[in-house]
Amino acid sequence: MSSREITIARVHTLEGHDHLNQVLDILRDEEHIIGVTVIRGIVGYGASKEIHTSTLLNLSLELPLIIEFYDQPAKVLHAIETLKSRLDLKHIVSWQATAHIAPQS
Repeated sequence: MSSREITIARVHTLEGHDHLNQVLDILRDEEHIIGVTVIRGIVGYGASKEIHTSTLLNLSLELPLIIEFYDQPAKVLHAIETLKSRLDLKHIVSWQATAHIAPQS
């Protein structure tokens, strides 16, 4: 098993803000990012402290979404700059990590 240094980034947004498809298109088609996962939260809040959740009485269309992606550090940094310049994204975080990659068969 080999390892390499990568950067992981997370875009925090809300459902219904029309960012998901745009972010995925940019990461896949333009930036050619190696891996992306979308996580749908069940509850969350940001700087406004407004809680976004869904209950049986109130089915919110503003549940938290996390779009997580990883690749070589330079590619992730470029992708973040592209996303920030083209979309109204308020919360992006990133950090360094090590990928442990099994040989392809």
